[in-house]
Amino acid sequence: MRIDVWSDYACPFCYIGKRRLEHALSQFPDRDKVEVVFRSFQLDPTARTDESRDIHEMLASKYGMTRDKAKAMNAQLAEQAQGVGLQFNFDTLVPTNTFDGHRLSHYAATKGKDKELTERLLKAYFTDSVNIGKHDVLASLAAEVGLDADEVSAVLNSDAYTAEVDQDIDAARQLNVTGVPFFVFNNKYAVSGAQPGPVFTEVLDTVWAEEQSKPVLQVVGQPKSQAPDAEGCDDGSCSI
Repeated sequence: MRIDVWSDYACPFCYIGKRRLEHALSQFPDRDKVEVVFRSFQLDPTARTDESRDIHEMLASKYGMTRDKAKAMNAQLAEQAQGVGLQFNFDTLVPTNTFDGHRLSHYAATKGKDKELTERLLKAYFTDSVNIGKHDVLASLAAEVGLDADEVSAVLNSDAYTAEVDQDIDAARQLNVTGVPFFVFNNKYAVSGAQPGPVFTEVLDTVWAEEQSKPVLQVVGQPKSQAPDAEGCDDGSCSI
């Protein structure tokens, strides 16, 4: 079974949804036969890497609310995160552009480190309050998961993996994905948003059951043994 997950490192529900999926998988008997592939998506392609406003101010401006209201909303979201074992530090979070982080994840995939890097970047953004839009920060985080910092710097200082990120975003557009997280199971079933754990469990069970069911060959008409005049070959000879 394959699960494609479109997400963005600046999306709090992507981190929460990731944990809920992981919890469902931890209880899934055949989890070792499930491949999870993270796909790129950007909630705000115009975001700056040197944003001077904090996340409360940005949300207040975006949704036309007071800073206090935005802060209260973020506090509620932080409580949801705690429910899945995550700590969100919105007061110190550093808003930034995530495009280079997505490029880096595609590079990490070539080294078998994409899942580790995805987790590290999400934690860096929501918990550690570092600017994951900066190349030196990305190189340092990549080194923590076992990637070569010099190779990472070379990738980031080029346009490598830009096409791969664009392809992921275009694929999401073709699926009419307008928000993340967005989970696609075997290109057949989709889960939109950080749904409760039982939703993921139900889809996993459904998809797995369908994969295991093999169609039974239905023979139309009588077998040749019961219809000697039927044309065909058997036992090394053919009727003429």
